[in-house]
Amino acid sequence: MFLLLILGVIAGMVVPFQTSINSRLSLYTQSSFYASTISFFTGTLFLILLNLILNPTLFVPSHYAHTHFSFYWFVGGLLGVIFLTGNLLLLPRVGASLTVVMSVTGQIIMSVAIDTFGWLGADKESFTLIKLVGIVFLLCGIVLMNYVKQLPRNHSRPWSFYIWLFIGFIFGFGPPLQTTINSTLGQAIHSSFFASLISFTVGTITLFILTLIFHRRLKVDAHHDQLGPLKPLYFIGGILGVIFVTMNIILMPYLGAAVTTIIGMLGQMLMGVIIDHFGLLGTAPNKVTLRKVTGIIAIIVGIMLLRLF
Repeated sequence: MFLLLILGVIAGMVVPFQTSINSRLSLYTQSSFYASTISFFTGTLFLILLNLILNPTLFVPSHYAHTHFSFYWFVGGLLGVIFLTGNLLLLPRVGASLTVVMSVTGQIIMSVAIDTFGWLGADKESFTLIKLVGIVFLLCGIVLMNYVKQLPRNHSRPWSFYIWLFIGFIFGFGPPLQTTINSTLGQAIHSSFFASLISFTVGTITLFILTLIFHRRLKVDAHHDQLGPLKPLYFIGGILGVIFVTMNIILMPYLGAAVTTIIGMLGQMLMGVIIDHFGLLGTAPNKVTLRKVTGIIAIIVGIMLLRLF
């Protein structure tokens, strides 16, 4: 069990690198949607190759002669795109810190609900007072990790600001639902890697359509004024995404939706702190503080309460 938790944390730690790579690619595409499309497409190609090696029979049409194609085949990839789009909409309206806090809160609440009620094929796990305390620790840790100085009290915010906060909370439902759906699909077709391929394929097609609607430009600049020439490294974000998504599909049946979601977030935050502290990936150094360490400890305590009780 401890090994599974470690694998989940490591999988989460690749996400900041994926985000940084996709962010740089977007400077050459002049569109976050188009950069995400390329990232998803790269991940899809990688998964096709991986499945041809591991599961060649799954590409034979006759294999699906008696297969029931339910919404599980399509919704997982769509949820990933919805979450991505939601963050793109939310970030300029409420700021990075609140985007993270509301999104993560939504993820925690939905993942616990999935485990408690056994939604979408997940195993039921009883909800206890200790788990409630664990959720409180998690939320406190998230706030501590993402705290920023508040605006003056006389600064009033429009109602639309709070509406966007609520929308961000709802968008947070996406990742645990996606993980649960993809995991259930993986068990049904007996392959986590092929379930991941289906999710990435749907996501790629959806993002391509969104790019055509909102960007209408399918060009990648070969040179950027600050970053210089386009590098092959900027196209591997999708492969890193494959590691995270596939690992979540594998871990979900063993750890449950809540712990799978939360340890992935812990890995992301740990790597984020490391990147900030040492100024990696071209970021300005931002040293670790006691507040951030306290936040990480609170999150770990929350995971232990959710997992062990």
